[in-house]
Amino acid sequence: MTITPSTPAGTLELLPAEQAIHDAMLDKIRRGFRRFGFPAIETPVFERADVLLTKTGGETERQVYFVQSAGSLEAGEAPDLALRFDLTVPLARYVAEHEHELVFPFRRSQIQRVYRGERPQRGRYREFYQCDIDVIDRDELSLRHDAEVAAAAIAILEDLGIGSVTLRINNRRLMRRLLEEVGIESEDAQTEVLREVDKIEKKGVDAVGRTLVDSGLSPESVGKLLEFTSVSASGVAAIESALSTLPARAESEAAEVAEVARTMAALGVDEDSFALDLAIARGLDYYTGTVYETRLDDHPELGSICSGGRYDDLAGQYTTTRLPGVGISIGFTRLFWQLREAGLLPEGSPAVPVSVALMSDDDLEYSLGVAARLRAAGIDTETQMTPSRLGKQLKAADRRGCVLVVIAGESERQRSTVSVRDLTRGEQVEVPLSDLVDHVTRRLSQEP
Repeated sequence: MTITPSTPAGTLELLPAEQAIHDAMLDKIRRGFRRFGFPAIETPVFERADVLLTKTGGETERQVYFVQSAGSLEAGEAPDLALRFDLTVPLARYVAEHEHELVFPFRRSQIQRVYRGERPQRGRYREFYQCDIDVIDRDELSLRHDAEVAAAAIAILEDLGIGSVTLRINNRRLMRRLLEEVGIESEDAQTEVLREVDKIEKKGVDAVGRTLVDSGLSPESVGKLLEFTSVSASGVAAIESALSTLPARAESEAAEVAEVARTMAALGVDEDSFALDLAIARGLDYYTGTVYETRLDDHPELGSICSGGRYDDLAGQYTTTRLPGVGISIGFTRLFWQLREAGLLPEGSPAVPVSVALMSDDDLEYSLGVAARLRAAGIDTETQMTPSRLGKQLKAADRRGCVLVVIAGESERQRSTVSVRDLTRGEQVEVPLSDLVDHVTRRLSQEP
């Protein structure tokens, strides 16, 4: 029986050229995280099920992949491990477990795959990369860190070369004061309204307004609330001015947003790169203060490409220590897919830029020495191990995305030279072996 090969639904599998772009983008994110002082950690791909599902249940639990060995399955044992569905719960466990070994405020970056049992559809993945940074402290965490993680996210997204971005800021506590202003007092009712407000961009203001009225709110309350959510401003002065128009009961929370905006500007963030947007609610109850969403300015249809916010107690299920934190996350796999679908992927380097051809078995030792010389200089190089016609080797190297083919045949070997074929320009020159590294370096950097 022949099994038809196919990629599992809900996973992203790339050919080498696109994989090179994918990995180069991830490398830029890693470097950006380090540049802002967020050292990397990794946690296991699976966690104990009781740890992972401590305060979940419902839809989240239905999406979890449980891990079970064949032996325990045969024995009828319940699985005690599950694949992580995000990087936040593992972070909570990590901080609680290592609390007395960590230095606070604790800063970390984490770039790893996570797993969710999503219904397979275009752009929805069961396995995907998340790229997270967080700052966690004991008891209290300065608002300045809310600005810091936002500044890092903007800089890193700009590093990716995918276009200008705008990070939109709101505050969940501010929204709760505004809900009180329109007569919505109970925390449960506020939570339900915030979940609906978070759908304004997807459903539209009118549709959200009708839903809120249908849920029992008065048209007057809904009208006032939607008036609040229409408030937006860009630039520190404009943000402070917009916040000053809000009701007095929200003064303290509005001051938090203003402080975050001022600190972002002090961190050197272009004021056109962030904005106040009171329609950003982040529907998750997890967030308690500052919240963020980030979009590409020229392609808002791609939706949020980076989001996050502040939470009051990261690891309350695992420790009695209060551990407030703030973080932001790039859903990288979905972002990469969206950029690819929209034709917006940045230019990438070839998977392997240089190929050393092999003309005959007699040239093998010389060719391998040439390749070793290039690799010793830090130039990624593939070596052909089986001789074949030069035309065939050039065609294959071109299809693999190589830029240069180094030919080290008998005549070159006798003269201690090599011939270098530039596949992008259709040019070929002979250079002394001693000059090879300099020549290849110049060509790859597109110098004349």
